[in-house]
Amino acid sequence: MVRLILASASPARLATLQAAGIDPTVLVTNVDEAAVLAAAVNAAPRLDPAGQVLALARAKAQAAARSAPSEAFILGCDSMAELDGEVLGKPSGPADAKRRIRRQAGRAVVLHTGHWLLGPVRPDAGPPGSNPGAARPRRGEGAASSTVVRFGQMSDAEIDAYVATGEPLRVAGAFTIDGLGGPFVEGVDGDHHGVVGLSLPTLRHLLARFGLSLVDLWRPGLL
Repeated sequence: MVRLILASASPARLATLQAAGIDPTVLVTNVDEAAVLAAAVNAAPRLDPAGQVLALARAKAQAAARSAPSEAFILGCDSMAELDGEVLGKPSGPADAKRRIRRQAGRAVVLHTGHWLLGPVRPDAGPPGSNPGAARPRRGEGAASSTVVRFGQMSDAEIDAYVATGEPLRVAGAFTIDGLGGPFVEGVDGDHHGVVGLSLPTLRHLLARFGLSLVDLWRPGLL
């Protein structure tokens, strides 16, 4: 069985993998997302939203690699919503969440999720401890998924009640599809797993670049 480390604190991403037969080890790191994004946009001023979430996913995977076992694969993910050409991460607070939800109601939003998969440490990387404090070289592969999410109209009472639960404050775009926000999503064009925060088809394609199948990650007993 291939060992996978998930570099994310998201319960939804963990649940998505577990439902697909994969039991990753969760390794959460503190990444300065604002600094990473600023550097990425500075290097490529026209970087599109898919490129932005990919840069953040890569930073999270690389941060986790500093303390991950050498034989493990590491998956970093990050999501952002796009509306009217504006990229939206998590709301800054309840008032911001209410503004966003009112703006999104009755409209379509694109949810971008970046995935960065690091392979095991390369055989020629040198012995452990040869470069203290630095991640040893790993091959990386990345891809982003983009899914259109169509929202229904919401009353002020529904918006106030939803924001009061705290759920939209914890997620990109101020909504979920697999939780309390699900009833307000009227349609999805694309991979719905990407809206949750981890596209299983995208992960499958990334694994294929390493010569692996997703079934290689299944927990013992499924085969």
